Amino acid sequence: MAARRWLFTGDSITEWGRANTHDPHDLGDNYVRLLADEQLTGQTVLNTGVGGDRLADLAARWQEDVVALSPDVLSVYIGINDTWRRYDEGLISPVPAFTRTLRELLAPFAAAGTPLVLISPFVLPYPGENRDWQEDLGPRIHAIASVAAELGALHVPLQQPMEALAARIGAERVAADGVHPTPAGHRVIADQWWRAWQTVGAEAPTRP
Repeated sequence: MAARRWLFTGDSITEWGRANTHDPHDLGDNYVRLLADEQLTGQTVLNTGVGGDRLADLAARWQEDVVALSPDVLSVYIGINDTWRRYDEGLISPVPAFTRTLRELLAPFAAAGTPLVLISPFVLPYPGENRDWQEDLGPRIHAIASVAAELGALHVPLQQPMEALAARIGAERVAADGVHPTPAGHRVIADQWWRAWQTVGAEAPTRP
């Protein structure tokens, strides 16, 4: 595989296990690490995921954590906190504004021909809490998929694969709190990401 600079950004699911969130070379212990150690071995893999981020937070650090790193391939996994904060703190992230911001952040990369991968969030049941979040999460997932289609990006949906695994081994063994994946959950993300990438990966630009 020719040399590329692969950048993964997002919230705590991408951050998971990172000791230093100011160091993009600190990959953590997550789906990014799995990809870096397996399919992307020998490549330059960077991680700027930060726990707790909503899209607005990611947008605030976009210049430093994304643009300044000049990725050849950009993967973004964001959205679950935009839904979660509605239900636990009453913070509303309107889907139309979410869609517009996501498009505005990614459009320059799409115009420059940078391959984009958008991962949409998932949620599983969690004992003791009402996790009926689909009223908000469903339209958000649809928005992410729509932006991906509009910009020619790959879309990696996770709700169905996570539910399928949970049906086999139990939700708590996929995401202990319904949101943050276990190692088994991160394996699903890595596998789904790579499966999507294989459809167009050979067309990505390479560094000299």
